[in-house]
Amino acid sequence: MGTTRAWIQGRGRRVPAASALAVAAVLGTAACEPTGGLNSASIAVTTDRVGTGALENKGVDVRWLSCSAGVDGARAWGASPAASVPRSANVDCTGRTGGGEAITLSGKVTQELGGRCVRGDLTARTGGRSVFRAEVLGNCDAPPPTSVITPITPAAGGNGFRPTVTVTVTVTETPLGK
Repeated sequence: MGTTRAWIQGRGRRVPAASALAVAAVLGTAACEPTGGLNSASIAVTTDRVGTGALENKGVDVRWLSCSAGVDGARAWGASPAASVPRSANVDCTGRTGGGEAITLSGKVTQELGGRCVRGDLTARTGGRSVFRAEVLGNCDAPPPTSVITPITPAAGGNGFRPTVTVTVTVTETPLGK
């Protein structure tokens, strides 16, 4: 695996579904990442979230931001885990401001701390100008999140997960007078 993409909408437009998908991406990709190394999914999600906050703190009206991360030093088949623990990840984020200007946030991440912050060398640009260059995004001293996702316990066997229901509504509009 190695490369993961995360997408979260900006100020006031974040939706719970985006968070649920991000958590699912982190949990699904975690099994493919080396233990003790960097996790591309958690880096992408955390950089997206803390990067959006940092941009908004600098006065950028973030409409949306989408980040992908790829860990360096992917493990070769049969290599020992200690020899292949990734030391950094390349992060590339793109997005749009409320005014339609392009946003980029990119660089290397050397550490991600439980969704609270990322450390490395990251640069953000929008509208052809540099917004910031940072070694740390987020609050690394914040307490770790306490929320935990637990699967549904089956009453009588089964795997404990239920299918979701999707409802699609089609609306047809006809101009008046025809």
